[in-house]
This record gives sequence, C-alpha cells and structure tokens, in this order.
Amino acid sequence: MQRDEISYLPLLLDCPFKHSTIQHSNMRIHFIAIGGAVMHNLALTLHENGHRVTGSDDEIYNPSRDRLAKYGLLPEKMGWQPEKITADIEVVILGMHARKDNPELQRAKTLSLKIYSYPAYIYEYAKSKKRIVIAGSHGKTTTTSMILHVLKYHKVDFDYLVGAQMEGFDLMARLSDAPIIVMEGDEYPSSPTDLRPKIHHYYPHLAIITGIAWDHVNVFPTFENYLSQFEHFLGMIEKGGSLFYYSKDEHLQRLLSNESDFDYKIQAYEAFPARQIGSQTFLLDSKGRTVPLQVFGEHNLSNLKAAFHVCESVGLSEAQFMEAIPSFTGAAKRLQLLRQEAHFVAYLDFAHAPSKVEATIKALKAQFPERELIACLELHTFSSLNKAFLPQYTSTMDAADEALVFFSEHTLEMKRLPPMSQTEVATAFNHSSISVYTDAVELRSKLQNMNWKNRNLLMMSSGTFGGTDYTRFVATLVE
Repeated sequence: MQRDEISYLPLLLDCPFKHSTIQHSNMRIHFIAIGGAVMHNLALTLHENGHRVTGSDDEIYNPSRDRLAKYGLLPEKMGWQPEKITADIEVVILGMHARKDNPELQRAKTLSLKIYSYPAYIYEYAKSKKRIVIAGSHGKTTTTSMILHVLKYHKVDFDYLVGAQMEGFDLMARLSDAPIIVMEGDEYPSSPTDLRPKIHHYYPHLAIITGIAWDHVNVFPTFENYLSQFEHFLGMIEKGGSLFYYSKDEHLQRLLSNESDFDYKIQAYEAFPARQIGSQTFLLDSKGRTVPLQVFGEHNLSNLKAAFHVCESVGLSEAQFMEAIPSFTGAAKRLQLLRQEAHFVAYLDFAHAPSKVEATIKALKAQFPERELIACLELHTFSSLNKAFLPQYTSTMDAADEALVFFSEHTLEMKRLPPMSQTEVATAFNHSSISVYTDAVELRSKLQNMNWKNRNLLMMSSGTFGGTDYTRFVATLVE
C-alpha cells in the first residue's frame, strides 16, 4: 500500500491485537516502515529508552534519514527484508507506508509475533497514565504544541506524541514513567491492517475537539462517514473525564446537543479575547491584562483557549499559563516565520484542507492589513487532487490579494488519480486574481520577479512545491 493509497473499509470496533504488558526497556522491537515522521521519532525514543530497535523501509527521506543514521538506526539497505524478522523479536510496529502483503509483515504473522500499529502500541504503553488527546480536523498540532510548551515551561513531568517538530523538543515523542501523556489524535487510519482512526485507540481522560471539516476523502468518501469517526470518538472518552470543544462548530453543536447522553464533563470554548497593536497580538486574560503573543489569528486564539483548559485541568493556574505562553513560537510548518524584513514577511504553513487554507490566509491578512498578501497553495493530498473534492475550496483564498495554486502532474500519476486541468482548478477556487501552475520552476520564477515591498508571502503545502528549499528561496526574493 503506497502512502495515502487507502480504500475505505467499514469501521472496525474490536481491536485486532491482544494487549500484553510493555516493558519500559530492553525489548527487541522492529519497525516496518521506520522512515515515517512519527515512526522514526518513536523508534528514536524507544532506542533512547534502552530497547534494541531495528527497522526497514523502501524509501527514507530527510530529516528522517539523517536522524536515524545519527543514532545507528538507518537500515543498511532500502527494501523489505523478511530474513530480518526473527523469532526473538518481541514487538513489531507496523507503519502506514507498508502494504498489507508486505513480506516482513507476512513473516511476522507466520512467526506469531506481536504486531502493533503505532497508536495501538502507544495506548498499550500509556494504559496506566492520564491520557490527554487533542482531536479535530484542524489545529491539532498547534494546540498540542501549546500544551507541551506550557507543561515543559513549568517542569511538569509528561510524555507526549505530536505531529511536528517543536522548538525546545529534540523528538516528536517521549515515552517514560511520567504520570500523564499528551497525544495529538489523528483521524487517519492506524496501519494497513488496522483501518481504525488513530484517535479510536487512545481512550482519553481529557479530550479536545477543535472542529470538524471534511478531509481525507480517499479514506472517508462522504462527509457523513467522516463525521461518524468523531461521533464514535465521543463514546471513547473515559467516564468522569472531560471534553473541551470549539463552541462555534455546528457539527459539534449537533453531536453534543444532549449532554446527558455522556458520562463525562463537557465544556465549550471560544477564542481568547485579544487586542492587536500594529502587527503584535496581545491576549487578554480574565482580568483584562494584556499578554504578548508570538502567534496570531482567530484560530490560534481558539487553540490557546483549548490549551488553557487542559493545562488548568492538570493543575496549572491561569497565571502560570499566561507566564509561559508569550515564549511559544509555534510548531514547524504551522504559520512558521521564514523571513522578516521591514516591509515584508514570509510564512510557511502545512494548510492543505479547505478550512485550514481559509483560516490561515485570513489570519495573515488580518495581521498585516496594510500589505498585499500573495498566497501560494500546493495541492498535494488525495483530497485536494480529487476533482470531486475541489469545489470544497471555493472562496477559501478570497482574503488573499493574489492567489497562486500549484499541483504536480507527476503527483497525480503517483497517486493514480485522473488528470485535471489548470482551468478546472481555477474555476473551483473562484478567486478574482488566480494563477494555476503545474511547473514549480515557473511558479518560483513568477515570485522572484515580483516586487516584495509592502507585500507578504504565504506558502501552504503538505509537500515541498517541487522540492523547494523554503528558507533559501525566500531569501532570493529580498536579497
């Protein structure tokens, strides 16, 4: 099974694995598809914990490749090697990149080895901990990162799993003897043999749902099917626990309309009030005092409120939260500042789903209303490259003064999707000033020939715009 190539199967309610006790060190653990973002971080974490870790993959790119090599975990050669699967392996962790007929997986089954998807393994490790899960269609990584930042600032002992690199954290995962664990809860399938969403593994004591907007159309072919995954998640929160949800999301309002159906506390939240002075955003606390922020936008103020509720629930005061949050700079590729000059800024964001695209553009335009905003979006995921899904992007880039959209015909071929035309894409977005590109060199040339005085640039992609080195490229615009 290629990355992202998943056919939808009905929701599996019963775990296919019988859990056994996970030792905290000295286990023989093998990763099938070790090169993934979370997979390689988990491998490094377990290696540091004293486990004997090996792994394999048919392709590994940076930063995974260099990081695995640094710790001696990079496979000697690429490809699947069933001879590496031996009876002394105590745990096999299966990544989403592997196919169901993967020869190493088949060998592990023949030997009756213990096989986990990574979320199943995380839950097994975290069964005795207080589990905090951040779920939703957007803002998961940022909200999780905010919580981690505040907990670390105040020297709280915690484990974590987050979907992006964070400043001040060497890895994207930690597993220890800490009493609590904070997990970003992805709704994407767990592994080729376990198509349940990852969030269906964790059984949280504290949960956040940031909002629901249809995504992963290759897995969830209708919005109703996608919505049902969150409805099922609501039934998995531990009795006596707490759920915090974004109050303005109409889908969550409907799912939670009868609070008596649930045996845990439910609390709605909305964005912190804030004040903007120039290009600086200040959060207002409960007493009206201003707290300077390094992040901005209505969606981030909402993420901050959700993070605050969780931090408060684990014993931190409002004063402690407000002390810590001014030094939060964000997570990688989540409104990440690439370059700042007197009359120009450039930001990078992971945004690819329609709701994320719209929120990110609006946030940057509102932060610098006096400057033109040039917004560049790469269509890279299965959903965004699906012609039937394209109408979901209508008007999402309207807040930008100029919209540039890029997609790779090669990516369409690799994902085995039918071709689509530049005209079809432009029509779907319905922006008054839009240009669509299929050649990354042509797009970069367009940007390099623009005058960037009093203009800002926003680049949005879960890919790389055809291999663009963002920092170097943005430097060429102003140097």
